[in-house]
Amino acid sequence: MSRVYYNAIGNLKTSKINEGTEYEGVLTVAGDENQRLDYKYPQWLPTWNPKDQLAFNHLKPFRHIDRGLFGDPEFKSLLGDKNVTYRKVSPKLGIEVEGIQLSTLTDKQKDDLALLVEKVGVVALKGQDFKNKSFNELREWGRYYGPLDVHANSGAPLENPEFHVVFKSNNPKQKEKLFSDSLNSIRWHSDVSYENQTPGITILVMLETGLGGDTQFIDSVELYNRFSPLLKSKLEGLRVLHSSREQANGTTSIGAIQRKGVVESIHPLIRYHPVLKKKTLFINSNFSRRFLGLKQEESDNLSKFLLDHSKACLDAHIRLQWDENTVVMWDNRRVIHAATADWDAASTRHAFRVTTMAERPVETEEEYESWAPEAEEERLKLKDYYLNLSPAKYYEATTPK
Repeated sequence: MSRVYYNAIGNLKTSKINEGTEYEGVLTVAGDENQRLDYKYPQWLPTWNPKDQLAFNHLKPFRHIDRGLFGDPEFKSLLGDKNVTYRKVSPKLGIEVEGIQLSTLTDKQKDDLALLVEKVGVVALKGQDFKNKSFNELREWGRYYGPLDVHANSGAPLENPEFHVVFKSNNPKQKEKLFSDSLNSIRWHSDVSYENQTPGITILVMLETGLGGDTQFIDSVELYNRFSPLLKSKLEGLRVLHSSREQANGTTSIGAIQRKGVVESIHPLIRYHPVLKKKTLFINSNFSRRFLGLKQEESDNLSKFLLDHSKACLDAHIRLQWDENTVVMWDNRRVIHAATADWDAASTRHAFRVTTMAERPVETEEEYESWAPEAEEERLKLKDYYLNLSPAKYYEATTPK
């Protein structure tokens, strides 16, 4: 097997072992004189298997059944036990829970959990045993909430592409490179928002960590609510192109694989949440590229205003600390998030993510209720047509006569 060290900043380091085995050519973590090889969870090390190159397709339109719609608003089955304790992280966003074991929840409790995640945006669960469960057990647990995303580019455990591995080594050069051309590490985003149907409930399981590396979250419902009524009326109806192209180009430039081809999707800027029945601001710096129907300067300036607004709303923000038995679940429709690269370079940060896919972003309740996979297939055929229209032609094509 060809073992390759890949560090999220784009460095690849190779060595050759086990040639002639069934896994020859697979890329994974390699060591050098500065790097340990005795990782606690070797089965969760990131790999990139050449046989997976463009071997997966993006999901076809499907009708998502949101389990939060079946949850109890009082969460009796989930939080009612006397051994369960919890505290709010902030008045509107985030909760920390102890005394619940995710791996043993009943379906009713899972429904309550879905609603809890959607209501508070982020749920941190302490004392979890997910890291000791099998790949199949974790896959089935995640699928209760929706189909699992296979990430196009990130490392995944060998033969288990449904898991996105987060791996930051103890090599100081990795952190040095991160800040070599950037003043900070904060990249606010919603995961894989370039997919046509985007993630809902997401589960991040910590395997190994030192001090630091908190995950930060901002409430997109609150971001929308802060706007004046007049501005809300101007923003509604706008459409944004979300693209995986830059992420894919970064992967191919360092010799890693792409499991899926480049995808671009058109999403509403203002998104309707079907369980909360509230609207959110749905834009992020990682994958949102331009507004349809606006000239370049108009699009750039509006994007800057909205992204600056998102970054500045620290009064709609929480910061969660990790330990090695913590699992955090969040609703990618409700919050944006960012990793914090303030960890000690002498420590390793290792986690995995299970990403469940939800409905196509829509702007209104009426659009959500009338949506159908068959009609979506027809709508997708028009995507390139709209992307290639000039601002004047786009306005003409989308304005009711």
